[in-house]
Amino acid sequence: MRPIIGLTISYENEMCTCRRDYSEAILFGGGLPLMIPPTRDKEIHQQLATLLDGLLLTGGKDINPYLFNEEPLPGLGVVEPERDLMEMSLSQEFIRTNKPILAICRGCQLLSVALGGSMYQDLPSQKEKLLQHTQRAPRNHPSHRVKVKGESLLFRITKQRDIRVNSFHHQAVKIIPDRCVISGTSLDGVIEAYEGKNDPFLLALQWHPEAMLKEDVTSQAIFKSFISACRKGV
Repeated sequence: MRPIIGLTISYENEMCTCRRDYSEAILFGGGLPLMIPPTRDKEIHQQLATLLDGLLLTGGKDINPYLFNEEPLPGLGVVEPERDLMEMSLSQEFIRTNKPILAICRGCQLLSVALGGSMYQDLPSQKEKLLQHTQRAPRNHPSHRVKVKGESLLFRITKQRDIRVNSFHHQAVKIIPDRCVISGTSLDGVIEAYEGKNDPFLLALQWHPEAMLKEDVTSQAIFKSFISACRKGV
């Protein structure tokens, strides 16, 4: 039986949307994707954390700086306050129930804030000597390198100390939560991956492995490992 994986979605103009490659990546890994509708009801979040086998926090718009006690900077983009609050609550419930979480791009940033970390609202105006983090190449094209920490979950999955990833972000994690450890950085020092110290499977990635899935064995390994962790609870 395939484990059921909850996918967070974007809300815009009375529509709920999610890029197709997220669900395709879950199917590739052996899971069954289920899009989670918008709701602020914490009882529903608790029930979802009980019923689902894993959570994929997807990409999207910017994170509201109010959530990490900052005023908005000029470089801040469009935010989705309702989505932010829902996903923070949902993430905390999945942590509480020890369910696997894979967080991608915006999801990586949101999870950090939900667990007590902080963020750069706008990398170009807040950090010097940056690489290009919003690539102009196609989504499936690797852009820059990530140095992977030895003995990390990410290293055990990829079996590489140096990987190439795509990049589509101007926000980033500044300080990771206390319960986590950095597992990958770009050559300019930006946090590209972190993971839980003692969680069954908690992995946050700043890039989009789902967009590189067809040609990239590292991306394939990430989703297979995530679904394998989710399957243990089935």
